Amino acid sequence: MGIWDVTGEDERDRWDLVPLEGVGPLRFGATHAEVVAALDGAVASPTIGIAPDCSEASFGSIGLTVYYSDGSLYCIAIDALRGPQVQLNGVPLVARMPSEVEKWMLDQAEVHGRELRYTHAGDPELPELGLISRAQRAGDVVLSRPVFLDQRAEVTWDYVPPREWRVF
Repeated sequence: MGIWDVTGEDERDRWDLVPLEGVGPLRFGATHAEVVAALDGAVASPTIGIAPDCSEASFGSIGLTVYYSDGSLYCIAIDALRGPQVQLNGVPLVARMPSEVEKWMLDQAEVHGRELRYTHAGDPELPELGLISRAQRAGDVVLSRPVFLDQRAEVTWDYVPPREWRVF
């Protein structure tokens, strides 16, 4: 598999989003050991500290990066190329054209009266769902890379780890 190859839709695990609670088998607030157990013992790259109270672990074989604050899971980023397909009410959020996900988010804001904001990087977010739809390069195209948060963040620039903003 080349570095820009994208896992087919039918080859991805299917996970559901429970806004502000968890994604698939992962629950916000879990420890690293609990995350590993929920992922059936998957091996992460070495957990690294990225700030005094923040650390990250990347599960490359699964296609996700998790972030901990004071040892508790609070942020999950799904790799657009290889990550599981995360859905909310049957709507897939991973590895789609960013404009399609943005359109869905606009509809969510209009139909359900949700607030739609844009991050400093121009990424659409639905704060009450703890969802930011970022873009990730896949060779000559970009695909949606959702980031999920454990709470409504008033300023996502400060809440999402700086390393995540550098992924493209």
